[in-house]
Amino acid sequence: MQSITKRFPGVTANDGVDLSVERGSIHALLGENGAGKSTLMRILYGMYTPDHGRIFLEGQEIRIPNPRAAIHLGIGMVHQEFQLVPSLTVAENIALGYEPRCNGLVDRKTQRRQIEAILERFGFSLPLDKPIADLPVGIQQQVEIIKLLYRKAELLILDEPTSVLTPQEVEGLFAVLQTLREEGKTIIYITHKLREVKTICETATILRRGKVVGRLEVAAASEKELANLMVGEQVIDQVFPRSRQIGQERLVLKQVSALDDRGVPALREVNMTLRAGEIVGIAGVQGSGQSELVEVISGLRPARGEIWLNGREVSRFSPRQRRQLGLAVIPEKRKEQGLNLATHIQENVISTRYYKPPFSGWLTLFTRPAEQFAGRILHEYNVAAPGVRSMVKNLSGGNQQKVITGREMIDHPEVLVAAYPTRGLDVGAAQFVREAMIGRRDQGGAVLLISADLDELFAVSDRILILYEGRIVGEKKPDETTFEEVGLYMTGHLHAG
Repeated sequence: MQSITKRFPGVTANDGVDLSVERGSIHALLGENGAGKSTLMRILYGMYTPDHGRIFLEGQEIRIPNPRAAIHLGIGMVHQEFQLVPSLTVAENIALGYEPRCNGLVDRKTQRRQIEAILERFGFSLPLDKPIADLPVGIQQQVEIIKLLYRKAELLILDEPTSVLTPQEVEGLFAVLQTLREEGKTIIYITHKLREVKTICETATILRRGKVVGRLEVAAASEKELANLMVGEQVIDQVFPRSRQIGQERLVLKQVSALDDRGVPALREVNMTLRAGEIVGIAGVQGSGQSELVEVISGLRPARGEIWLNGREVSRFSPRQRRQLGLAVIPEKRKEQGLNLATHIQENVISTRYYKPPFSGWLTLFTRPAEQFAGRILHEYNVAAPGVRSMVKNLSGGNQQKVITGREMIDHPEVLVAAYPTRGLDVGAAQFVREAMIGRRDQGGAVLLISADLDELFAVSDRILILYEGRIVGEKKPDETTFEEVGLYMTGHLHAG
């Protein structure tokens, strides 16, 4: 990719970007949120058209008007949120839209033979007849990769591929990528986890504010040097002290059970206590009940059992009533649950407090206090936006997350439930959020942190609870356990005795 430039209203996402990736290599694409990584890859995958620049593949200049053209050229992408149909089988998902036909009908024998040949060649073992909904997330990711190979992809783009994987699943993914590299496939690896870059990637390109600021051999750089290039300043190693002052109970769950949207048990007799001055981390494979736990605590999902918040039983309280008792929530899905994408930053940040002074009175909303409050969040949480009336849909994912984080944390809540608060954030922004959680803890706040990032859980948690199939199966102090042991709890191989 040569001199790629892409502009959107008010921002230049890519400014003369050059990207060169050698065949048969794994190349990391690094950068802060809003640095232009996603835009660049969407151009390569045909989702955006560049305003300026040229793209070459195997020495030939190409045009990529849409994703189907990209697939035809041998370019495939595994998105952070998988593009699978839960009700269809593995085989049906792999071949979807590219089924072989005979006399106008899908030739399922040929389809299966082709898929099995790919599995054998690359050393995969997948349950082809099982519905996607019945498979763990690590297997679903393998299905996404096989989908690309079935479409004869030679260049694979992986966007944050380990964000929801256990340590054991990450090892499995790395083994797959090594096999693909040995078979001559080329991989562009987008991640914020620099340990992974050092483990699996050979070369890296670093973007900052839409421009390339470095291209280097990964083996020649430390994680800290990579982080400094990404953020443009010195990044301090994150070593957080454990809490020294544990106070009174702030959040207590007693025998709490809940159903998921299908009516299937999602939480099974959960007991837990969160005290002032501590961060309790929740680890678990995706789908173990984390989402339902957050919704039950925040009042969005009915449950059996008792929920105590700051000394009051709140099982029948509304979300607003719980907030008035000192609860704040950073939701799991920022676009669906945390933001109104159809409006601007100012309206989003007052959405949890518009009904009270200084934002309203006598059936009137006051604009000036709302503007000042939104401006304070933009400043204190380093949100990259032209102003408080910028539409949130035009912000990068990381800056959208900063808006939510600022809204929930700026008033120093007594109990903060943070669901994946640094997901999709760059090194500097993630460091800022973690330091904010530590600061809230040290000021006497109680923080419940749900995260798929074990590095994060080990760095900031005072205790880690492990969820498996809706039950808390283990409790560990980070200094007294390992990633591998927690991973075994997460997959049901260990449980509290």
